[in-house]
Amino acid sequence: MATHLQSFSTLKGTYIPTTFPIASAEEVEQTVQAAADASIPFSKKTFIERAAFLEAIAEEIMELGDVLLATTHEETALPIARLTGERGRTCTQLKLYANLLRNGSWCDAVIDTAMPNRQPLPRADLRRMLQPIGPVLVFGASNFPYAYSTAGGDTASALAAGCPVIVKAHESHLGTSELVAKAVLRAAEKTGMPNGVFASLVGTGVVLGQQLAADERMQAIGFTGSYKAGMALYSTATQKRKTPIPVYAEMSSINPVILLPEVMAQSAAAIATALAGSISLGVGQFCTSPGLLFALNDQATQSFATELATALANVSPATMLNPQICNTYYADKKALAHTNNVKIILEGSDLSELFQATPALMQTTAVHFMANPSLQKEIFGPCSLLVVCKNLDELKAAISTMEGQLTGSVFGTTEELIAYQYLIDGLQQKVGRLIFNNVPTGVEVCNAIVHGGPFPATTDARTTSVGPEAIRRFARPVCYQDCPQALLPLYLRNHNEAGIVRLVNGIQTMDDVE
Repeated sequence: MATHLQSFSTLKGTYIPTTFPIASAEEVEQTVQAAADASIPFSKKTFIERAAFLEAIAEEIMELGDVLLATTHEETALPIARLTGERGRTCTQLKLYANLLRNGSWCDAVIDTAMPNRQPLPRADLRRMLQPIGPVLVFGASNFPYAYSTAGGDTASALAAGCPVIVKAHESHLGTSELVAKAVLRAAEKTGMPNGVFASLVGTGVVLGQQLAADERMQAIGFTGSYKAGMALYSTATQKRKTPIPVYAEMSSINPVILLPEVMAQSAAAIATALAGSISLGVGQFCTSPGLLFALNDQATQSFATELATALANVSPATMLNPQICNTYYADKKALAHTNNVKIILEGSDLSELFQATPALMQTTAVHFMANPSLQKEIFGPCSLLVVCKNLDELKAAISTMEGQLTGSVFGTTEELIAYQYLIDGLQQKVGRLIFNNVPTGVEVCNAIVHGGPFPATTDARTTSVGPEAIRRFARPVCYQDCPQALLPLYLRNHNEAGIVRLVNGIQTMDDVE
């Protein structure tokens, strides 16, 4: 049995010499118990103290400088410019949650004061707010080694909520994970956080991941990755434990794009250029890559297909994140190409020996798309399937058969968007984010964003993994009845020392309770 793990560099075509010891059973036990022990002390930290912790994490990550970027570049083959941007986004996420904590209104503080003289029955003093749920297990993503990994959105939102975090380090970028984990621990020490508030463990998903998911001390899971791995964790956490826990897993999305006829007749070439860039962006290794295109069977669509294939053919091959992703891409692309009633428009060369991907474009009809569920399988890489529909009714029917998605895009003139709103209404039922006249790649970190969607895009369509709302995944409402002032959380006491907005007897106010 292996005792160490190494990251493989597709950039160099070899394993990176540095080895990382697999966490022993004793180390895992100590880590989980430390997180459990830290749960109450960390929950008692004020929002301002937690905000300072998150801001310190961002500072420590930036202090890593070029060493972090070079390490991640070697491990993932992602360009330095891309990694620099992602590092900035990661720090922005941390600061966003810090600002959310400083504002304080996220906790939904509600106070209904006692009404002792109410008839026929008096009312007790009732006060409610969101409280942290306890230790959270986080699984990072291979394609975003910063923003969706060790100190990424799941970790940041869980820490903001007041939950200790244990990260299962991703095997594709172990050096990166170690550097960032040490930055988080330095920030915790500098800001006086309790021991056990954060930890990162090395091991395989099949062994360590399942062991942690089954541990009764863990109270929630944040996951970004494959459908197979996500559902394995979901099964363990919801069906095999004595106490089921929530699993917030982002797993699979092909992000459909609807191309309406009028806009296609006017702008087929421009749309093809934009989609080619989106399909090939990051070697297609984005959860929002457009893997499914719907259009009507007309001359504009034929021209569009030709333009898109030409644009994709001009995209230079690029190195993928790791050998498994690369091999899976070529296997899935081959399976799609050999599916009955699927036409190859562009297949591209097989450069799997170099760990590089070439774009591909396939085509089928709406009838065959609706009859074959396998055509909805995500192909993680620069490949897309064009579904040609006889008419708008067939397009509507095809949309209705789709599985849940992170995004859905519609290209159309203003007039036809209004005229065909029923198509948009149908698409809305399937997605977490509706996009008009733009490509789906790119997720803005802001207050309004939703990065989630119906199953199998995620395991819970009511949530988002990006933006302030993500904090609610790791908090639950707690009500205090006739609680003495000294025992109440700071944010529910009569004196509004924290200066946050509260709902007092049905009125939003920052005033003290008289």
